[in-house]
Amino acid sequence: MVVDHPDIAPLLTRIDHVGIAVADLDEALDFYRRTFGLVAVHEEINEEQGVREAMLAVGESGSCIQLLAPLSPDSPIGRFLERSGPGIQQIAYGVEDIDEAGRRLRAAGVRLLYDEPRRGTAGSRVNFVHPRDCGGVLVELVEAGPHEPASMNDR
Repeated sequence: MVVDHPDIAPLLTRIDHVGIAVADLDEALDFYRRTFGLVAVHEEINEEQGVREAMLAVGESGSCIQLLAPLSPDSPIGRFLERSGPGIQQIAYGVEDIDEAGRRLRAAGVRLLYDEPRRGTAGSRVNFVHPRDCGGVLVELVEAGPHEPASMNDR
């Protein structure tokens, strides 16, 4: 049953990606290529987040798998791997306006990890919702960059 709340505009626009922590990005890329036929549509090093990452488009769905390898053991992904081992680290949802999304979530009593959005993949702006406020799931909010399509598949 779908409950319609016309006074509340939807906050999330799409499943942007699922982030998977890996120890070795090249090894993981090879596995996803050989096993699932997926190839990277974008790769970069994000010093601010402490990761080397790759986005793999999932068919024409508009969603991606994001492989995240730590640049150092003390980065967030390095600590995640030490604590939990490789695996799903976060789910990311697209938002039209990350500043408005942050305001609405804070007004609802939901904690965000950063006071202000940070730079994400391909010039996007990102913030994270505290896992304790989302049933133990780290939720990333993603606003596409100014020259970035809403989907990596549109490249």
